[in-house]
Amino acid sequence: MDFKQLRYFVAVYEEGHVGRAAERLSISQPALSQQIRQLEQNLDVSLFERSSKRLLPTLAAHTLYNHALPLLDGMQRAREALGNFKGQALRTLAIGVLQTVHTSLVPKMLERVRAAQPHLVVQIYELTGLEIERRLLNGSLDIGISYLPPRQPGLHGVLLYEDELTLVIPADHPLREFKKVSMSQAAELPMLLLGEEFQVRQIWQGQLANLGRRPQVQAELNNMAGILDSLPHTRLATVLPGRSQQENGNNALLWKPLSEPRVPLKVGLVCRDVQRQQATLELLRNLLEDVMNGPDRRMASTTVLDIQG
Repeated sequence: MDFKQLRYFVAVYEEGHVGRAAERLSISQPALSQQIRQLEQNLDVSLFERSSKRLLPTLAAHTLYNHALPLLDGMQRAREALGNFKGQALRTLAIGVLQTVHTSLVPKMLERVRAAQPHLVVQIYELTGLEIERRLLNGSLDIGISYLPPRQPGLHGVLLYEDELTLVIPADHPLREFKKVSMSQAAELPMLLLGEEFQVRQIWQGQLANLGRRPQVQAELNNMAGILDSLPHTRLATVLPGRSQQENGNNALLWKPLSEPRVPLKVGLVCRDVQRQQATLELLRNLLEDVMNGPDRRMASTTVLDIQG
């Protein structure tokens, strides 16, 4: 058993499918299957029960997984530490970002990171909130930019800024003269929404559920820009973070605050290991400060939100 086989095993365990694991590892399926078989032979245990659709981990696999994660994490830390002795400052920072906050953060963040840390190679992935948390837990992301608090145990958040869910309607919508719209009024509106995998949609559905209501979904798109482009040609409404208006201004759309109640949103940096990622968290927070609030205002406190889930 070696670290490469452990890494391959962890990928198969987490994906539950050889094809997806092979894609994640950038190797062929036959090569991955061979490595898993060799690992089973070396350990003299069966790690997976094979079915037509997915691989089901055995009790031995659960045990090995719990031991493998700290071993692989320790090896990665050792490589990073030894890299300093070789003068190899170049490293990669993988960041997962929600689509609904992407446009207001990423372009300016990339430029600031490049100027402050030219040795840092930044990889940006636009993902759903659930996928960001899954990848943080399996180690394929370093940092997430998502809504707080994290939903998965073992993840921690640092607040960047606060926002609120806002109703967006075409300029000729019947509610165009309203200064704000109550939740009960919004619940009656036919809507064009992001898909159910998006956290904004989940937050909206949760708020309506508190009122004993369900969203009146007429259409769905999995792209925020597509929704904003489509709305002026419909009589539908949508809900998006209010901050999105700054980057997606459109005279054919009106942004109406929601009330009774308001729906606050907290956006922050999310990671698995606060102590290990403290320097990166501080770097990103400082670089994003003027992006968030402008040069004359201070960003929210950097207190770690130690909420487990």
